[in-house]
Parts: sequence; structure tokens; C-alpha cells
Amino acid sequence: MGRPCDIIVVGAGIVGCAVAHELARRGASVEIVDDRPVGMGATQASAGVLAPYIEAREGSPLLDLTVRSLAMFDAFIERIGADSGEAIPYHRTGTIDVAASDAELDALRATEAVLARRGVPALMLDANTVRSEEPELTDRAIGGLLIETHGFVAAGALTQALASAARRRGAQLVEPSRVRRISQRHGDLIVETDRGSLTTGAVVLAAGSWSGGIAIDGIKVTVPVRPVRGQLLHLAWAGTPLRRVTWSSRCYLVPWDDGTLLVGATVEEAGFDERTTVAGVRELLAAVNDMLPRASAAGFLAARVGLRPATADELPVIGASIAMPALMYATGHYRNGVLLAPLTAQLVADAMLENRIDPLLAAVSPSRFGDL
Repeated sequence: MGRPCDIIVVGAGIVGCAVAHELARRGASVEIVDDRPVGMGATQASAGVLAPYIEAREGSPLLDLTVRSLAMFDAFIERIGADSGEAIPYHRTGTIDVAASDAELDALRATEAVLARRGVPALMLDANTVRSEEPELTDRAIGGLLIETHGFVAAGALTQALASAARRRGAQLVEPSRVRRISQRHGDLIVETDRGSLTTGAVVLAAGSWSGGIAIDGIKVTVPVRPVRGQLLHLAWAGTPLRRVTWSSRCYLVPWDDGTLLVGATVEEAGFDERTTVAGVRELLAAVNDMLPRASAAGFLAARVGLRPATADELPVIGASIAMPALMYATGHYRNGVLLAPLTAQLVADAMLENRIDPLLAAVSPSRFGDL
């Protein structure tokens, strides 16, 4: 069996497509394998929020990762737009995190202090100012924290553009097939799918919540990534348009140029159950009505669901396998897949093509879960 490509990327979500594009633009021969169309896993239910500082905690490796990736986004979007020829809706209009109690206000002040130490502009708003910034907010809002560097991107459009950009750079999307096993043979890696076997020099495992279901020769315990269901609502908003992504303790709101509003998101331990549920929709409707009193007049367009790949420490798994060094993990991004896509692609490409191991990889190494 000949070797048709240098690297196979398993997974066609936001992370897999970002990695495939970065590898291909650096000259690697790349194939993408997934049993679903591009972006139809967790990505389809992503609101695309780019907000690392909302829950900023000093000393958190996740904060360092997401902040560095956010700084890459302007150039990332420009590059993908140029390579794909597609427009990608992208805004850096900031976020407001709204407090409705003294405890929530104290938490925002703590976040403001963290950001001040990092030199990140953030502004505490009193009750009048926060409702001046977002007139549709409930009268129960007693303050808020404005972080101007945040933003959002259309996750589905970005993923499609990444796939197009990767193809323009020579990458190929294998016809839909599910990967069952990865093994080694005579110096090559064999990717066994339900449609046959593929031979390659290296593999990137970016299959999200399904990563742990792929058998890997020589590894007794697969990567410990579990699915966490997230439901999201899409509403036709009829009130005053929100200026920016707006958060509360119960939900977040993402305003689009067409006047629609995304409301997210539930966090549910439901295994691989990908159904939208009455309970999930009801929870989000209650949350948005509590935040925006006029939300009851909005049109209901859709409910979406995705399975977010989580690890026990809520950090992604990025790095080479100990048991199979030609296998690179890029999974477990949980709620930060879109935000971490540019950095993950860079870290993976640097390691695989240039043998440059970024110090950040130490915190997200698969070895923290054993001999993976």
C-alpha cells in the first residue's frame, strides 16, 4: 500500500480544519477524514464567542492559552479569508458581563483586578451605565464589566472557510468515513475506517468528543475526552439591537448583523445524546427572558445542539503520543475550540513540521493522563 499523503487529520470540526489548513499552507500533503460533513459536530452549536477574560483566573494555563490565541485572531481571519476567498463574519466589539446581585458584582470586581494586573483594559459600569450601554437589559442589572478586546466570529462560516482554504492549499477531504483504529506498520501509520484503510506518515487526532472511541495500537486507555451537551437557541430579535456579546450568570447573548440573536448555552452530562430537549430550551428561554424582558416577543428560529469535548481538568489535549510519536493529539477543547483554533493549529504544525515544541504544550500534554 502506497503512502498517499504526509498527514491525515481525523476530524473536520473547527480544530481539525484549522490544523489541516496550517499544515497544508506550510507544504504538507494533508487529508481530512470524518464521518460527518465539515463543521457538523460540536462546531454547529458554537456561538463563536472570543472571550478569554470572562472567567479570568491568575495562574490558569487555560487563560494563557486563550489570551495568546485571541491575539492571533485578526491575522488568522485575514489569512483564512484570503486563502478561501470567502467572507467570514467577525467582530471585536467587546463583551459586557452583567451582575444582578452583590455577589456577582464582587466577582466582576475580582476579574477587573486580574485584568488590571495584566494591563488589559476593562471598565466597571454602574447600574445606569450598563443599561445605557445595553438599553434592553433588565432593571435588575446593578452593574457590569466591559471588556473591549473580546469579540465573536461565525463559527460555521469560519470552519467552512478553513476547509475551503485547506483544499486550495492542496488538502483533500476524504469521502465520509468513521475512523475505527490507528495502527503502525513498517514505519507508516494505518488509519482504519469503515470504508477501508488509509496509509500515512503521521496522524492528527482532532475528533472532539469521539476521540476516545478510536482504538490506538499500543495504548490500553484511550484519550479521556467525554461529551458535554450544549444547547443553543437562535432567535429573531425585534428589540433594540445589542451592541456586543452580553453575559449573565445564566446565559450569554450574541447579536448578529441580520438582527438575530444566539442564546447559549446549556452544560449537560448526557453522554452521546445529541437531541435538543424541552428542558434545555426551557432553561435558555427562562434565562434570556430574565436578562431581556422583551425576549418573549422574539421569533423562535431554531434550537441547536453540540457535544463539546471535555477533559477532567477542562484543558485541551495537544501534543505527540508517547506510545506512537507520529500521532499528534489536538482534542478536548471543551468550550474553547473556536477561540483556540489558531493557536492549536500553530502549535501542531510547529511540532510536526519543524520539531519546535512550544513551552505551552507542557500544560496540555497527553502525558498528564498516562502513556497516551
